Amino acid sequence: MTLTHLLRNASHILVFTGAGISTNSGIRDFRGPTGVWTERQPVYFDDFMTSEGARIEYWDQKCQAWPSFRDAEPNAVHTSVADLERADRLAMVVTQNIDGLHSLGGTSSERLVELHGTNTAVECMSCHARSDPDPHVKYFLEIGTPPVCDCGGYLKPATISFGQNLDPEELERAAAAVQETDLVVALGSTLSVYPASGFPLAAAARGVPYVVVNRGATDHDGHAAVTLRLEGDVVDLFPPAVAEALATAG
Repeated sequence: MTLTHLLRNASHILVFTGAGISTNSGIRDFRGPTGVWTERQPVYFDDFMTSEGARIEYWDQKCQAWPSFRDAEPNAVHTSVADLERADRLAMVVTQNIDGLHSLGGTSSERLVELHGTNTAVECMSCHARSDPDPHVKYFLEIGTPPVCDCGGYLKPATISFGQNLDPEELERAAAAVQETDLVVALGSTLSVYPASGFPLAAAARGVPYVVVNRGATDHDGHAAVTLRLEGDVVDLFPPAVAEALATAG
């Protein structure tokens, strides 16, 4: 049983993605041996909302990382996922990533669930208005104090911080996709963050084939639900399989 064979014979594919698909686009991962959190500790949401010092630390981290997010381009994994949508084979992309590269790579908003939010916008924590990050990053770098909304609310990149609730509507969309998929493929994720990594297992519990592609160990390795486990760089393994499957599909 190969990845190409499974892709060729599926018509409602659920693609679950993690940070490992974006490292080739210049985005550092968070949890790996050289990830962001080996250097900086994450700021928890409650601390952000109650402490000026925590907000300064948060914005300092975001401003340090912002150029890599701003300048990143989709790679072959992102565009291959979009190819599945164009071929009407994609049920949904459920991603842990906040880099916005699935959208840039061609995946439509109707077929994308960003469980952990997006770094491509800044959101007011009071009125929930969204805006372009660039002027807020420039403000913090020039002034050294966290930006605030015109309404007086704290501004924060529209990502889900530790201790912050996930968007229930996005969770519902992911759960609905689990029920309609006939193949689930996890790409570039250690599958260690819940509830996100529970979605592939929920699909597999329905008897759906489950493929895990990652460089390095994952929390689902050896799980009875995994149909196929491929070790290696997702950029090397996934796009060729998609191209071959679509070229030879009946």
